[in-house]
Amino acid sequence: MFNYTINYINETVEYLTSRGFEKAEVGIILGTGLGQLVDDIEIIKEVSYNHIPNFPTATVEFHKGKLIYGLLEGKKVIVMQGRFHVYEGYTMQDVTFPVRIMHKLGIHTLLVSNASGAINLNYKKGELMLIEDHINLQGDSPLAFKGVSLLGERFVDMSQPYDVEINTQFKEIAKREGIVLHSGVYASMFGPQLETKAEYRMLKIIGADAVGMSTVPEVIVANHLKLNVAAVSVLTDECDPDNLKPVSLEEIVAIANKAEPQMITLFKQLIKSL
Repeated sequence: MFNYTINYINETVEYLTSRGFEKAEVGIILGTGLGQLVDDIEIIKEVSYNHIPNFPTATVEFHKGKLIYGLLEGKKVIVMQGRFHVYEGYTMQDVTFPVRIMHKLGIHTLLVSNASGAINLNYKKGELMLIEDHINLQGDSPLAFKGVSLLGERFVDMSQPYDVEINTQFKEIAKREGIVLHSGVYASMFGPQLETKAEYRMLKIIGADAVGMSTVPEVIVANHLKLNVAAVSVLTDECDPDNLKPVSLEEIVAIANKAEPQMITLFKQLIKSL
């Protein structure tokens, strides 16, 4: 596994470097329905995932599948327009491979967005939640492979997985811009099915404020690589087990699209200050 990983990392980095991806500062992962940030980037290079050696291919509808390199608020950024999930049949190592590539290309900070459901019923759909901690319920770890200690410390400390300074800045920006930004715990499930009423009750009991199917693997690897990392959820539905109604992917994407301008403001203002 280790030789496979290190050889693939080197091959992929060489390919992207030869196409102008270099000396990046910030990596950004855009989640479901959250692709409009790309419109604010001065794009220098972009490559479809299926053209990048060893990259997974996005199989989820609404995930475009492009790696974009450019300037945002004067900083060199690499943006994943579309991410990968274990429910697509990928391993944890596949899902987090792009984080290792962005690290090799120079990023020191990783910003992650996702669409999630509100377990905390004081939080409403269309609002944002800053992730301050998480619960990994995906049944695996992206660090569970032979040779991982040669890429970074095996037993990664996770007492503070999300950067406190960045989170403080996000809160200050939200207050200044009049954006409702909750803070809470994000639970990551395997998916792709949504949760049952009983599962929503369980998640509330164990301390989750929101639930989704992504983000945690990438954050674990970011900590493995000692990157500064922060994540923001767009709350796209309210997970009230006593009044649960069916929700469609189309509805989730529509709400994410409507809330996205606020997330873009947070990300742009933060990047400007880095």
